[in-house]
Amino acid sequence: QVQLVESGGGLVQAGGSLRLSCAASGLTFGNYAMGWFRQAPGKVREFVASLNWSGSRTYYADSVKGRFTISRDNAKNTVYLQMNSLKPEDTAVYYCATGRGSWPTVTYDYWGQGTQVTVSS
Repeated sequence: QVQLVESGGGLVQAGGSLRLSCAASGLTFGNYAMGWFRQAPGKVREFVASLNWSGSRTYYADSVKGRFTISRDNAKNTVYLQMNSLKPEDTAVYYCATGRGSWPTVTYDYWGQGTQVTVSS
């Protein structure tokens, strides 16, 4: 079955950086678009970034554009989220996801367990 396992979360001061990783298994990774989402306490899950199967096309939420970079390594079955200039409002559980359909119109069927990112002011 498809498994997505996130790592790399933690506590960081405002202005700092973190890189999240998501290791995928149980699928032909290079055939799938991938996305990152986040959910802050008391808020709905929101889209952060996504990329197509090759990584040549990317899309970002306005709130992270210019600060976050999504990328992938198909040889390692891994997608990354480089987060720079972090703000307290970036505090959330971050999830990677994948599913059916061609980027950017992906139906996200598969989700990881999430990794906590906490940004202190």
